[in-house]
Formats: sequence, structure tokens, C-alpha cells
Amino acid sequence: MSSTRILILGALLDGPMNGYGVRRRLEVMGADNWANVAFGSIYHGLGKMADEGLLEIVEAGKGGKVVYALTEDGRMEFRRLLMGAWYEVKPIVDPFQVAMTFMDRLENQELLAALYGRMTQLKTSVDTMGHVIDLKHHHGAPDHIRENLRLTRAMLQAQLDWVEKAIKQVEAGELP
Repeated sequence: MSSTRILILGALLDGPMNGYGVRRRLEVMGADNWANVAFGSIYHGLGKMADEGLLEIVEAGKGGKVVYALTEDGRMEFRRLLMGAWYEVKPIVDPFQVAMTFMDRLENQELLAALYGRMTQLKTSVDTMGHVIDLKHHHGAPDHIRENLRLTRAMLQAQLDWVEKAIKQVEAGELP
């Protein structure tokens, strides 16, 4: 299942729009913070879903500006993907966990430098997400959008908590 596919179809539930409109809608949702969406893939996705009959072209303007609308098949596909995402628990694939697998291949000073560097980045990300949540609140974003950002912040905080604990373990000679 493609998160980008759900996001594009979901954005078009609000009515017909072009690729730029879909991108702006996803940015308003904050999808650039919590979804791995390459905004360039939106245009490819729109064309592919139109070819599949999930979208119809309602306007083709000059300069290649194309406006898309959901078809009934597109609405059904959105619903199918959405419900699948609610019920399917999938592992989160994080390259950091791959790196952790080989932490024993690093010198202690290298490992500590990497952990301290990661800790700094995570602290910044947690703080930034707090500001993003506040901005979304002040700009009237719906509660469910802010809740999604809170989940992202909580996941970053959980990793930060782990890193801080791991630093103490490495410094005490308990890890790796």
C-alpha cells in the first residue's frame, strides 16, 4: 500500500485540483513532516491513477496544467486503502535500526559521537515539531491533523529517550 496514493486520493476528496493544489493541500496537513512524500511523485501518481481510472481529467489547460477529479472507483480505492492502513500494523523501517545492528563495529568514541550527534538532532526535531503543532493550532488546522503531528513528536521523543539511555550504557561499558 502506498501512503502517497492514499494522500493524493484523500486530498482530491475536497474537489478537483491540479498537482500543485494537491501538493499545497498535503503541505497544509503537514504531510511533509510525517509522511515520506516526494512532492515530485505527486504528478506521476496523478497521471498513473488517471490511467487506472481512479481519476478523471476535468480540465487540461495551457502549459500542461491538468485538473483531476476522483472517479467513483477512486473513492472506493481510497476507502479500501484507508481502512487497510487503519488495521494493518507494519514495522517502521528506519535506517537507524540497521545502523544499531552494527554498533559493535564502531570504536566507542565513534559510537558516542554518533549518539551525541543523533541526540542533538532529535532534540531539535522534537522542539521543531512542538512549534509546528503550535503554528497549525494558530492557523486553525483541524484537531486530527495536529494529533498526527503529536504522534510524530512522540515517536521522535521516544527515540531521543532511548538515545539518552544508550549514551549512559556506552559510557558505562554496558553497550555494545
